[in-house]
Amino acid sequence: MTPHRTLVIVAHPDLEKSRITARLTAAIRDVEHVTVHDLSAVYPDRRVDAIREQELLSGHDAIVWQFPWHWYSVPGVLKEWMDQVLTYGFAYGSGGDALRGKRLRLVISTGGPESSYTPSGHNRFTMAELLRPLEATAHLCGLQMEEPLVLHSAPGVTAAELAQHAARYQELLSAVPAAAR
Repeated sequence: MTPHRTLVIVAHPDLEKSRITARLTAAIRDVEHVTVHDLSAVYPDRRVDAIREQELLSGHDAIVWQFPWHWYSVPGVLKEWMDQVLTYGFAYGSGGDALRGKRLRLVISTGGPESSYTPSGHNRFTMAELLRPLEATAHLCGLQMEEPLVLHSAPGVTAAELAQHAARYQELLSAVPAAAR
């Protein structure tokens, strides 16, 4: 049986200046059967090689989109990637079943506390509600959406809290899903 392979799409506009996303990325770089793919490093001009990206997706069993929460959505680099890669005939539509049955997990960091993502909180909506467009994208592509891993209040987390979160991330990526056993 071939090993279970996970593709981690890292979407941060400047990973070198990031405290959270950079630490999380470093924590998973050496996890067996995990491919880390930093979109901003590979495509600084945002000219995405859709065929290459589709081949990468096809060669993995699970996909992770790792990103900081920007204006209630994904960073522009990930949106651009989605627009160019998740195309009709590949990801959805007639013959577009290349991703069907693969798992998708979101790994997100937010600037605000978890309490701000409630109906009475600053942002007025829960994270689950705000993630609905990504859930709809996963559904359209036949991806099985897994529980997101969210780090709230990212600017204020201590080094110990960040290390604990990074360890949880490593654990999630190291676990072999029942379907792959």
